Amino acid sequence: MAVKSEEISRSNGKSTPQKRRLRSNADVVIHESPVTSPSKRKSPRRCVDSSPNTPANGIEKLEKECKSPVKKNTSNNFSEKPNWNPRDIKQTSAVKEALHLSTAPSSVVCREDEQKIVFDFCKACIEQEKAGSLYVCGCPGTGKSLSMEKVKQCLVDWAKEGGFQPPDVLAMNCTSLAKTSEIFNKMMEKTLPRKKIDVSTPPLQHLQNLYSQQQQSLNSKMMLIIADELDYLVTKDCAVLYDLFMLTALPFSRCILIGVANAIDLADRFLPRLKSLNCKPVVITFRAYSKDQIIRILQERLMAVPHLVFHPKALELCARKVAAASGDMRKALCVCRSAIEILEAELRESTSNITSFSTDKRQKTSLACIKTQENDIVRIDHMAVALSKAFRSPIVDTIQSLPQHQQIILCAAVKFFHGAKKDTTVGELNKSYMEICKSAIIPPVGIFDFLNMCIVVADQGLLKLGQSRDDKLKRVTLKVDEADVTFALQGIRFFRNCLQ
Repeated sequence: MAVKSEEISRSNGKSTPQKRRLRSNADVVIHESPVTSPSKRKSPRRCVDSSPNTPANGIEKLEKECKSPVKKNTSNNFSEKPNWNPRDIKQTSAVKEALHLSTAPSSVVCREDEQKIVFDFCKACIEQEKAGSLYVCGCPGTGKSLSMEKVKQCLVDWAKEGGFQPPDVLAMNCTSLAKTSEIFNKMMEKTLPRKKIDVSTPPLQHLQNLYSQQQQSLNSKMMLIIADELDYLVTKDCAVLYDLFMLTALPFSRCILIGVANAIDLADRFLPRLKSLNCKPVVITFRAYSKDQIIRILQERLMAVPHLVFHPKALELCARKVAAASGDMRKALCVCRSAIEILEAELRESTSNITSFSTDKRQKTSLACIKTQENDIVRIDHMAVALSKAFRSPIVDTIQSLPQHQQIILCAAVKFFHGAKKDTTVGELNKSYMEICKSAIIPPVGIFDFLNMCIVVADQGLLKLGQSRDDKLKRVTLKVDEADVTFALQGIRFFRNCLQ
């Protein structure tokens, strides 16, 4: 009934101030428990949304902008594109720019549900002229900051179109603050930009006085505060964090606070007193991106490029690895850019080899090779090398730093143990080693040197050697995962062919 009376008074051009009490965020949103699973939460303002006095343009606009333009037949659209020319500087620059972290995408896909929850919460706060607080958390690279930027834009547009007074917006990265309490200075500058402020009184006290008195509060606009990297404000006594969230619980507060950080349990660990005061912020969790979501986001960015740059399987490999490791979209973008640079280096190397030929026949062949390679795309092998660089582990680094013959021994072991066999003798492993050397026209070492190299590899923790009087009968076991050896060596064509 309070909502209806406020709406009726606003439509009549009157404003009837009502005394407010210290309250929680439950007064703003629907009477539900705090959100921990955003995908299951319903819109908190269905009754207001359906009201003829409340425009739905903001929500509709948000939904339209959040929807991805990538259709179900995205793979067909990509296959219809002409291959790019990695030797063309303009094309290469355009692709790298589209995949750069600083390039904001046209729409933030795969986060529609979370954006709508935040938008509905802020919209309800503006309609009811009540304060509230949200805590947005999730792993790095899950679209939290981008989503808040999109919600901020849509909320301001909705307020203008709906006849509401647009809120003052204060968006900041807390790591840029010289000291944690400086956040209150910035709030004061936004709240009272033209008024003279008593310097002797701390900014926090000014804000507390402002939001505790009805008459002074009515003269100020609603303020949307987006505090990114909120965990930077965590101090020994958490005083700044407490005071910041408590501002939203004052009787005549006009603040809509959205704190963004990576820590999922920050509110429980550092702000337990807020729960006792019934003003704990609503928590919205951004989960790590899945394989399909990463592919969709990459395709969305590549839609801006009129050429086919990546083989679909290469994008899938990148998405699978990143999703399994962290789900960090920033890591996926960096890996894709690295794969493009690996392709460029490969083409430069092939061009230098081709230009070294001297006969006319070879020159003609080289020209044909250049024509076939001019429109090359990023393949799985390029992406695999880029992933190995991005996700280096101690084991991978150790394998890649070994001399060539010791790497061949590991390669022989992986081939030998590819089936059901778990161990073999030094003599049998030496035979497999000899076959690989023969196929690659590499002079093999003798059995004595071979045994010494097996001991060195075992000392690195990659092989295990058993005990036997006869060196050839010593049992050999691979102590690392076969996938790690394959991952470490697949960037070299010789080993990639051996392990296939």
